[in-house]
Amino acid sequence: MAMKIRKAIFAILFLAASSVACQSNLLSNLFTRSGDVLVADDFSNPGSGWVTLLDQSGFMDYYNSGFRMWINIPGFNFVSTLPGDYGDVRIDVDAARIGGPDNNRFGVVCRFKDVFNYYFFLISSDGYFGIGKVVNGTTTHLGQDMMLYNPSIQKGIAPNHLQVECQGTTLTFYINGQPAGIAQDADLASGQVGLTAGAFNDTGVDIFFDNFVVIKP
Repeated sequence: MAMKIRKAIFAILFLAASSVACQSNLLSNLFTRSGDVLVADDFSNPGSGWVTLLDQSGFMDYYNSGFRMWINIPGFNFVSTLPGDYGDVRIDVDAARIGGPDNNRFGVVCRFKDVFNYYFFLISSDGYFGIGKVVNGTTTHLGQDMMLYNPSIQKGIAPNHLQVECQGTTLTFYINGQPAGIAQDADLASGQVGLTAGAFNDTGVDIFFDNFVVIKP
């Protein structure tokens, strides 16, 4: 029961930063074809555009040819995005816990407008996943009442490959190549793409991301 309670819908503070998309970015997205790569980043270039942060809440930054998020406040989330305005996308990324508790959350965001409006796809290092949205500052899980257990998730420090599709009103989540969840929602049509990680009650959540790719579905 305690496990289910801590995985319930969370009302937390969000810390995020983003850049305003330029017109050329939007036009490029509009004229791409299915299967075209819109973004590919192995984080080897620290000038590729990801938002970084260092303060008392933790840090998010390029690290060892990857991107690292370390959260040191309970109930806190980090979100880092790239410039651009994307509608339908498929996002792939490799992610792993490199320190801190298994009681964590991390994953991908799409259609990010600001800290009050975006979709998220999360897993935890103890085997749970969730699809949800933040709209007008209110966090809601989609297709489920709380994060649910999924046997496809590699627990502990083992890396996981996450793939999400935001296509029309359909949001689909694959974990290590296996379908995990699907939801329908029409609140957000486009926005930035990015990464997220957060803490529940335990601080020191430490997540490493690599091989971020965005494809036109």
